[in-house]
Amino acid sequence: MKKYFFIILFSTIFTAMIFLPKSFGQKEAAIFQIEKGQSLREISANLEKDGLIWWSPLFRVYSFLRGRAGNLQAGCYRLSSAMNITKISGILSSGLVAKEKITIPEGFTSEQIQQTLKDVTRSNLAALAEREGYLFPDTYEIPYCAGQDKVVEIMTGNFSRKTAGLKITPKIVVMASLLEKELITKEDKEIASGILWKRLRVGMPLQVDADKWTYEHYGLPQKPISNPGLESIEAALNSKESPYFYYLSTPAGKTIFSRTLEEHNIARAKYLTGK
Repeated sequence: MKKYFFIILFSTIFTAMIFLPKSFGQKEAAIFQIEKGQSLREISANLEKDGLIWWSPLFRVYSFLRGRAGNLQAGCYRLSSAMNITKISGILSSGLVAKEKITIPEGFTSEQIQQTLKDVTRSNLAALAEREGYLFPDTYEIPYCAGQDKVVEIMTGNFSRKTAGLKITPKIVVMASLLEKELITKEDKEIASGILWKRLRVGMPLQVDADKWTYEHYGLPQKPISNPGLESIEAALNSKESPYFYYLSTPAGKTIFSRTLEEHNIARAKYLTGK
């Protein structure tokens, strides 16, 4: 009798530990990471260490019985001690990793994007600099712990989709990156685009305030200085002809266009120096 009593007792305890969560009530979810190549033993030990499950051997047994032992996928997951073993096991075998909705504003540089994503990706994103100009500004759902290759794939893939059908060249992307940093409205970007392309044709330096290189050298910079949005890309492609050769932006964000250097200097004195 005693033997059966202990069998029933332990069965009840183990069943409770599987189907009852480690904690009751609303518990804030935390990010739990499975590294590539981690064994079931390591994963279950980490779950217990993080206070997410009662007992790691029980998680291993349950995973074996459900056929999930070899299906726990690498990635970062949002888990809580208010979840029971059945739910945690299901999440880890589903591959539905935790994601964070993040907005990348137009004109952000690769360095600014790295800073924005660092808490989510938890990895070095130095490779983003190599794709400057092609990291399309948008709202993304970025997987936690995503490596730099994945982030580049997501953002450059979006660039390709958003610019499909447009005649994109490296020069267009560089020009768009300058316009993005310099101007606000679509109309101003189109006029400024015409000015800058005209300056290139006649051999004048671009002298774009956003990039000091353009004051010291002729031609376009060798690479984009930011990641432009679609409006700036379209302005670079569809520039508007005008009689102007100069422009400046006032502190209030208004663009003043001038035909001659004399007009431009008068505008600078009026709007930028207050004379």
